[in-house]
Amino acid sequence: MKKLMSVLIVIMLSVTMIGGCSGSEGGNGDTASEKTTAETGNEETGEEETGQAEKMDISIAGLKGATSIGMVKMMEVAANGEAANNYKFKVAGTADEISAALVKGEIDIAAVPCNLASVLYNKTEGGIMLAGINTLNVLYVIETGMSVSSVEDLKGRTVYSTGKGTTPEYTLNYLLQSNGIDPASDLTIEYKAEATEVASILSSSEDAIAVLPQPYVTTVMMSNDKVRIAIDIQEEWDKISNDGSGIVTGVVVVRKDFLEENQEAVDAFLEEYKDSAAYVNENAGDAAALVEKFEIFKADVTEKAIPLCNITFIGGDEMKEKVSGYLEVLFGQNPNSVGGKMPGDDFYYLKK
Repeated sequence: MKKLMSVLIVIMLSVTMIGGCSGSEGGNGDTASEKTTAETGNEETGEEETGQAEKMDISIAGLKGATSIGMVKMMEVAANGEAANNYKFKVAGTADEISAALVKGEIDIAAVPCNLASVLYNKTEGGIMLAGINTLNVLYVIETGMSVSSVEDLKGRTVYSTGKGTTPEYTLNYLLQSNGIDPASDLTIEYKAEATEVASILSSSEDAIAVLPQPYVTTVMMSNDKVRIAIDIQEEWDKISNDGSGIVTGVVVVRKDFLEENQEAVDAFLEEYKDSAAYVNENAGDAAALVEKFEIFKADVTEKAIPLCNITFIGGDEMKEKVSGYLEVLFGQNPNSVGGKMPGDDFYYLKK
């Protein structure tokens, strides 16, 4: 009997051990199964992440001035790798640098003078499109004396300016002609390649007059307390304009083929640009620090200039209305100022 009981106990223990081992293997099997599922899930997630559109490399250019100041927050975001795409920024001293690169396809998006956008549209037979307004009026007549208080006072004088063939020249000519002054014979206008040249003349002269954009106006005034703003060009424009048009200094353009192939990327850029412009206007001090960081202007100058720069971002139908009105004025003055003819509706990128 004892022998039988011993056999039964051994059998029972064996069954228990087998069951326990089965349970352990089953448990390990379940764990292995869960692990495989988890890994597959991660792999699937990885595939989804990989499947998302990768960040694009986009080449962007702007002029050294107000048209680039509005981009600085976006430049900072891009530098930190937090932008929607990989933006490579170039800040140029002259519009010619940007024009040539745009036509060659070396730049995808650019901030340029308004009339130049139309010239490039015509030159490329519609290959350049307008995507937004980034700067309204930034031009001022300044002098080191007290002899100028109206446009008529410029008659017979020498005026230094920049931007020949772009917005400053045609805006100034329109104001002069509207006040009965012939830009070619009633005064002398000396155009310099860059605003820094004009600023240098003013800083060393006792009796000089110039048309300069912000923030160069503020730069000169901070270095020479004899320099003052004599004429706000927007105010003079408003006096003679009977169609409600205003000055549009800078715009954002994009190559048409790039836009057609990468519309989502362009739309993302425009949203980031809009946010950047708002940030600059709302945080002048911090924005000025970024402007200096990216070697555009000194922070102390920029902080004072931002309120006078009319930095903005306007797209859609409002953009089209403002730009077409401004270009009409320039076209009426000199068709070549907009490239020989007014741009068609396909010039305007109106996001639907």
